[in-house]
Amino acid sequence: MTVEISHSMVAERRARVVTIGNEKGGSGKSTTAMHLAIGLLRSGRSVASLDLDLRQRSLTRYMENRRAYAATHGLTLPVPEHEAFAAAPTHSGQSAIADEDRLEGAVERLLDGHDVVVIDTPGADNPLNRTAHSLADVLVTPLNDSLVDLDVLARVDGTRMKILGPSHYSEMIWEQKMRRAQRDGGSIDWIVMRNRLSSLDARNKREMMHLLEELAERVGFRSIAGFGERVVYRELFLQGLTMMDLREAGGAQELTVSHLAARQEVRSLIEALGLP
Repeated sequence: MTVEISHSMVAERRARVVTIGNEKGGSGKSTTAMHLAIGLLRSGRSVASLDLDLRQRSLTRYMENRRAYAATHGLTLPVPEHEAFAAAPTHSGQSAIADEDRLEGAVERLLDGHDVVVIDTPGADNPLNRTAHSLADVLVTPLNDSLVDLDVLARVDGTRMKILGPSHYSEMIWEQKMRRAQRDGGSIDWIVMRNRLSSLDARNKREMMHLLEELAERVGFRSIAGFGERVVYRELFLQGLTMMDLREAGGAQELTVSHLAARQEVRSLIEALGLP
């Protein structure tokens, strides 16, 4: 049976669901989810995380690496209450509906004991992923700062550099916004986070900014600058660390200017969420 959420519950609930979503793989969803979860923990919030990527499980492996690194080095690192969602073994219509109901129930259970629930989603379109989008109070879409990756949001006329129309993913989010409103009267604050930003003022960078500004007005999202193109973001995965851990877990290594800039990127993202 589908979990029913009353309008009054939504109005009174201070806990928030933050879903990290993009149907295109390799956009940095798990890195974003991990940095958000740890950054929110370090800001004093109680956080739970949910991994919906049934195949890749990148966020779950990230958490496992974190616990192993802390144990090996005798560190006490903050870790959210983490769950890896397990779908039904069959793929029938009934099992898909049951999975969606179980997902709604899992999120409500985690919300009951935490300030924020961060959901990491797979790079695929399926009923479970759509449900995760519909449950979001804030949807963060990491988008590599490339005209190739922009295709997941919009169809673009390359000759005139004009938006022709929204893509299948943008249309799917619109449908989930309607689904959310019908379910409990809530709304989804959609944030497109420009990821792997170059420090150079390249033509591609300027064109991306212009096109995203035009698209934001048409399909309803906020565009923000996200994480820069920094190797350290990828290197930290095997240690299970984030940029917010380096001061206590980095040992004798001093924080560089690049590290400090990256830490500010994470803080800026957390502020952009507008969480209570």
